[in-house]
Amino acid sequence: MRLVIGISGASGVAYGIRALQVLKGIHVETHLILSDAARETIRLETDYSEAEVENLATTAHRFNDVTSKIASGSFRTDGMAVIPCSMKTLGGVASGYSDNLLLRAAAVSLKERRRLVLVAREAPLSLIDIENMAAVTRAGAVVLPAMPSFYRRPKTVEEIIDEVAGKTLDLLGVATDLNLPWNEPKTGRPGTASGRH
Repeated sequence: MRLVIGISGASGVAYGIRALQVLKGIHVETHLILSDAARETIRLETDYSEAEVENLATTAHRFNDVTSKIASGSFRTDGMAVIPCSMKTLGGVASGYSDNLLLRAAAVSLKERRRLVLVAREAPLSLIDIENMAAVTRAGAVVLPAMPSFYRRPKTVEEIIDEVAGKTLDLLGVATDLNLPWNEPKTGRPGTASGRH
């Protein structure tokens, strides 16, 4: 399996880092693109260096290298995730404005009808953001807001990160144990476990 992983400058780079760790552990070929802003967010939000994050991928590509092989539809992949996806990146995907490799790779995924998962990170959302989400959804992408659930009662931040990373990988067709399927509670009133009514 071969996947493209983009990490934009939105808050929540831990989601992308965790996805890379899992994919490396199960020997999935990954092609990583870090935006310039992502490099800064990694420094601000984590204890990882840029090099450590890049080393989690099979290949790391330069953000502005539009001559990279992943900029071409002839380089076959099984899908792409932008995790997290900033509203700037979302807007670029929605408008087809591919002025860097991250946006170009996303555009390739859409035009080749490959899976594209955009893990949106912003709150609250403006009308522009909502309309951009609608546009990319109509084009074939899946918008996955980084909204963890709490019906499993996570005890740590790491468990919350795992759930979002697991949902993302599940949408790309990668089986993991990060996001286990929901099972109805054995006790308690119906319809109260997770607000499922």
